[in-house]
Amino acid sequence: MADQQTIRSRADALIAEMTPAEKAGQLTQYFYFGFERELSFGDGAGESSGGQSAAVEAAVSRGEVGSLLFVTDPAQINRLQRLATEGNRFGIPALFGFDVIHGLRTILPVPIALAASWDPATIERGQAVAAREARAVGIHWAFAPMVDIARDPRWGRIIEGAGEDPFLGAAVAAAQVRGFQGAGVDDPERVIAGPKHFAGYGAALGGRDYDEAEISDSALHNVYFPPFAAALAAGAGNVMTAYMDLNGIPATGNRWLFTDVLRGVLGFEGFVVSDANAVRNLVTHGFASDLADAAARALNAGTDMEMAIADPAYAHLPEALARGDVDETTLDASVRRVLEAKLALGLFDHPYVDEERARAVLADPAHREVARVAAERSAVLLRNAGGLLPLDPGTSIAVLGPLAASARDTLGPWCFDFDLAETVTVLDGIIGRAGDVSFAPGLRPTQRVFPSMFDMFGDNTPEDPEDFDDEAEFAHAVAVAGAANVAVVVVGEWQNMIGEAASRSSLDLPGRQLELLQAVAATGTPIVLLVMNGRPLDLRWAAEHVPAILDIWYPGTRGGEAVANLLFGDVSPGGRLPFTWPRTVGQVPLVYSHTISHEPEKQWRRYWDEESTPLFPFGHGLSYSRFAYSDLAMDGETVSVQVANVGSRTADEVVQLYVHQRHGSASRPVRELKGFERVTLEAGESRTVRFTLGPAELRYWNAAVRDWVLDASTFDVWVGGDSTAELTTTFTT
Repeated sequence: MADQQTIRSRADALIAEMTPAEKAGQLTQYFYFGFERELSFGDGAGESSGGQSAAVEAAVSRGEVGSLLFVTDPAQINRLQRLATEGNRFGIPALFGFDVIHGLRTILPVPIALAASWDPATIERGQAVAAREARAVGIHWAFAPMVDIARDPRWGRIIEGAGEDPFLGAAVAAAQVRGFQGAGVDDPERVIAGPKHFAGYGAALGGRDYDEAEISDSALHNVYFPPFAAALAAGAGNVMTAYMDLNGIPATGNRWLFTDVLRGVLGFEGFVVSDANAVRNLVTHGFASDLADAAARALNAGTDMEMAIADPAYAHLPEALARGDVDETTLDASVRRVLEAKLALGLFDHPYVDEERARAVLADPAHREVARVAAERSAVLLRNAGGLLPLDPGTSIAVLGPLAASARDTLGPWCFDFDLAETVTVLDGIIGRAGDVSFAPGLRPTQRVFPSMFDMFGDNTPEDPEDFDDEAEFAHAVAVAGAANVAVVVVGEWQNMIGEAASRSSLDLPGRQLELLQAVAATGTPIVLLVMNGRPLDLRWAAEHVPAILDIWYPGTRGGEAVANLLFGDVSPGGRLPFTWPRTVGQVPLVYSHTISHEPEKQWRRYWDEESTPLFPFGHGLSYSRFAYSDLAMDGETVSVQVANVGSRTADEVVQLYVHQRHGSASRPVRELKGFERVTLEAGESRTVRFTLGPAELRYWNAAVRDWVLDASTFDVWVGGDSTAELTTTFTT
């Protein structure tokens, strides 16, 4: 890899020869759909994707495009790359990006599931597979990880992040960046990581996607910025802007965010890209007067590249430059960052894809094994009354619910280049392991109430089976359950009900799923409930009446095999919740790390019609064994605890460290996660687990002094298996 000084010199030499229009082209990224479908853009204009693709190709050949997204076919990428390199005077290659959120061909569990593994090594391995596949087909840059903290589960994009906690979120963000980028993006098996969306996107009012966010400075610094800081410290080469207004200023045009904080405070040196059409939408916000004004405001704020579906605002940068709204130094700085990224990737020397190698990489069976293990390590056992799990594969099993047999839903949302034929569903996995299995869907797939703009990519709407007699199928499923020894009921949300532009006003199980569950329970057959989801759902009835509940999320390409291994005890569940699981939507947002406020915890009157406690606490998760904690001690900045497996099976425990500052210059949360480690212990084995608890873990950003502080105080420390851990000690600073 060329050193940074050489890369800078080459970039500067190019910039010195470029016209303003050529510079604007390098800062423009176009969608390229490559299929024929009717499209509708945000301004109401519509055209066919084929027509849009032709227009984009023409712009590429004129040197007006520096980057493309949504192309995954290696032959197509090579063709477009030739247009790009031959379309400008300097032979500058195009940068190809894609939403590699949880895999390309091999689909990993969804990101919230990976976070539930509480295992950075598993997350890093998974995203390394995703990077290898992406780079093999010609993708250089992943629009991931999404590191937005999400504390309102109505927000559909909670599925793309790591949940509610900044400490866990930071660890997950760093692991994903390491997986994508490795030791450097000049490695032909790595890609640029693009953490998003800076910043506060997950705090949208009402959990409504794209809505404004009002976030205090304290929350920004203590909650929403830390995962970005961790991603940048891990080397992330790109950052994506957010769509919404942050405290009244559109994020994509917010100079304080991108110049003062991202570059000034966090020290980011890579390039910033807008989210799709976010620069154009500065006009929609009522922030910019026209596209030229929008381009100037975004560039001056620190948005280097515009992602555009059509008619990019950055095409107006030469006009903005001519009238003095943008200066040449600012323009050149953005172009330099983009060119440096291309040079660091080695694209000037190796712009094209080896198509034969791409096919071999995509078919690598080792990738599927990584996905299977990730699915096993992500599952969270929420309940296991009476030790119903693990099951005996010799027992008769009724598998119920349409999600059990849906390959597309097994993969989850926001993946595009998958192979459904190789996807292992829950039903497939159980049939492959058990001898007596019967299946009945019981229900037809539930349709989205409203269509989504993302339906244009296909595979998003559940098929409505022909000749499906609702009542007869429902009754048949109940009868099948009554004749079995165990009923495995799969419930949740269809994958098109969650993700971008898929917020919900309710956390209820969609359709008649709860009704089916209750009817099956009435037969007396023991139930194992599998939950396929990306957000907490209303499981109050199930938590009281169903003996075993296993959250399998959307487990990916080998999900069904992983689920079978968990059900039959080949693997003990070890995942833990990355969010607080509310009882009802009326409690949200509900987070474990709130302040004590006016009255102590668990006061009797918060809601008169519902408990104020969660259904399951943050960090919760059971296993097929039991663990005991003892000998909690502190030696300087080191916290140590003895953890013992006191059960009869080898199993994993996630050891979690929480702290509380009793007094100081601000009220501090009742508990905050400040350390965790996932350990595997054989039956009867014990181990000492150690954590560092020093100034970096104890300091916080104080709104009164507008800076980071470390108060002299008494601190409570808890260590245990979730955020309600009871083993405790104190220390004083």
